Amino acid sequence: MEATLYPPVKRFFENLGFTVKGEIRGCDLVATRADGELVVVGELKLGFSFELLLQAIDRMAVADEVWLAVPATRRGRDQDRRAHKLCRLLGIGLLTVNAARERVDILVEPAPYRPRPNTQKRRQLLKEFHARRGDPTEGGSTRRPIMTAYRQTALACAAALREADSRPRDLRAITPDAAAILQRNVYGWFERVRLGWYRLAPAGQRAVADAFPENGVPEP
Repeated sequence: MEATLYPPVKRFFENLGFTVKGEIRGCDLVATRADGELVVVGELKLGFSFELLLQAIDRMAVADEVWLAVPATRRGRDQDRRAHKLCRLLGIGLLTVNAARERVDILVEPAPYRPRPNTQKRRQLLKEFHARRGDPTEGGSTRRPIMTAYRQTALACAAALREADSRPRDLRAITPDAAAILQRNVYGWFERVRLGWYRLAPAGQRAVADAFPENGVPEP
């Protein structure tokens, strides 16, 4: 039961110099310092959940710090780094409790979240954004391949090969990467007919027909 979490969590805050009381106006735990300037609210639950986060957000209006306390597990949501990141983002503390050993561990402290910028992923994100022509895939789509910039370019090469066998240099007006696209053949759309010459494979013919049902040709 959740009440089994209360004694070790209470001792945890008392060891930090707080006076602790349980079940104060709907809060599982309330702790204050002698000066009364710092008010801490703790919520005790048997598992980390979205509902627990919503409850913690409500408590932030009346507390200087909000802590969540859940039983310690080996592979549960309390060990999920994404859950830790979410707590940091919200400024909520997270404790795990081993009631049998009377042990409390801090996983996340309630402090403003300052994520470390990932400049490489940001560049990749913007590169793909600017490389795509138009907005070919609706957000949330799951039942069809995502129309990436690479797929768009490969389709344009495939549409050009629909007319006749070609060499990579004949497709440079579409993309300077034509040679790499034909040679890598990621989607299985191309066939090499002889040295330096390529034609459209059956899979490529189907892909072009699906992408351009009215025989339209994409702009380079």
